[in-house]
Amino acid sequence: MSSITKLLKNGVIDENPVLVQVLGMCPTLAVTSSSMNGMGMGLATTIVLVASNLVVALLRNIIPSKVRIPAFIVIIATFVTVVELLLQGYIPALYDSLGIFIPLIVVNCVVLGRAEAFASKNNALLSAADGLGMGLGFTLSLTILGSMRELLGAGSIFGLQLLSPYWYQPITIFVLGPGAFIALGLIFAAFNAYRAKTVKG
Repeated sequence: MSSITKLLKNGVIDENPVLVQVLGMCPTLAVTSSSMNGMGMGLATTIVLVASNLVVALLRNIIPSKVRIPAFIVIIATFVTVVELLLQGYIPALYDSLGIFIPLIVVNCVVLGRAEAFASKNNALLSAADGLGMGLGFTLSLTILGSMRELLGAGSIFGLQLLSPYWYQPITIFVLGPGAFIALGLIFAAFNAYRAKTVKG
């Protein structure tokens, strides 16, 4: 398996930021009331992860070690601002739905953690691949959680009504705060069962 493929698999399965490392819980629980919100937040974070990892890797030998964390935050904040302005200009509905959680990507421990743990020690290509893998893992987790909550709480996924209101009574708690914890717990259980079966097999 090539290094890039391994990094992508690592981010999606082996070290999934949400389901394995349990990072980024604030946006994970707060914005996933629908599939679109989960995917939008995940993709915005992925763009920031890839871009910031790439720049940190390119500048890793230039940035003094004493100021590396502030420098990383400035780099991340720059890309978050770009993503925020693009969402505000081109996808205003998603921008309004995600609200304050877009600028909070700056302090998302997934983004800063990968800059410090990986990008500051590896070349640009591997760092971009690491950012992409972690971003895809984050996006997948948020999209699955948002889809589960939207399906159980409203009978739809991505706004498409899948469960008829004539025979399905939506479970409103799933689109509320407590439903995020319940749904995430169920996803944790399913993911851990999958990993345990994979290890044994």
